Amino acid sequence: MWVFGAAVIVHEKIQLVKTLMNILSHGFLWLLAIMPYKWAVAVGYALAAVAPTFAKSRVKVINANLKACFPNLTVLERESIAHQHWRLLGRSFAERGRLWLGSEKSITDFVSVTSAVDVTDGKPRLYVGMHMVGIEAGLIATSLYLKHLNAKPGITLYSGMNNAYFEPRIKKWRERFGARMFLREKNSRELLREIRRGTFVCISPDMDLGRKDSEFVPFFGVPTNTVLAVSKMAKLVGAEVCPIVTTLRDDDSGYDCRIGQPWPNFPSDDPIADTARMSQYFEELIRPRVPEYYWIHKRFKNRPEGQASIY
Repeated sequence: MWVFGAAVIVHEKIQLVKTLMNILSHGFLWLLAIMPYKWAVAVGYALAAVAPTFAKSRVKVINANLKACFPNLTVLERESIAHQHWRLLGRSFAERGRLWLGSEKSITDFVSVTSAVDVTDGKPRLYVGMHMVGIEAGLIATSLYLKHLNAKPGITLYSGMNNAYFEPRIKKWRERFGARMFLREKNSRELLREIRRGTFVCISPDMDLGRKDSEFVPFFGVPTNTVLAVSKMAKLVGAEVCPIVTTLRDDDSGYDCRIGQPWPNFPSDDPIADTARMSQYFEELIRPRVPEYYWIHKRFKNRPEGQASIY
């Protein structure tokens, strides 16, 4: 009996520590939201200097991804890219305090949004992004952009968190300018209805979401498991497909989010060819700014039959 009681006490203490850590993290985000932007960036770079020490598994993922995609680079060259990537990850984390809790002006001061299409014209469109380090900044700034245009609130997809403290809060913070967040695993029919209505619907399909409704298409020369959803959804509702990409400015002062023209002749009658074309588009955007891509996620988790794991 005493063993059970001791286990309960230990569990309660662990929960108390987790609660305190969550509250401290929340306070840290508020601090990042109110400090000058340059200071927040410096904090992000400082966090990046120590993060690899506490995230060994992610260090291995980044190194494996870079080795698979850039086999012709030397080890030192790939290490340099990985170092730059960690710095940008740390920076993007620190910026989230401002994005989630800061004022509208504090966001528009470091993120700009431009569009090559009229997002208020009600045409069915699907907006396609990818996981660059500025993705959070771009999507939240886009929700502000739509708000200022008096357009319908946009919709993006997200995956649930295991942290019960931050899960509802982060969703609320991301939605505070009118955006709506749909769980990635649900609401596909409603998503199609919203695209038909001309709602700004944005998805980022450059993640390995399992073999269902996916095919292997080239990405930096690596057969990469990629969902066919963009082509299929656009075909079902007769939607144009427009890219939306957020990149770091050359002077490091912030980000530019650009909504591009619809891809011509997309979708076609061949969803696999469309998906390969989309992957090629992503690759061409990444090449001039390799450290900005999310090399930290397991892009090559599933492998073709007979191929060994990259990780």
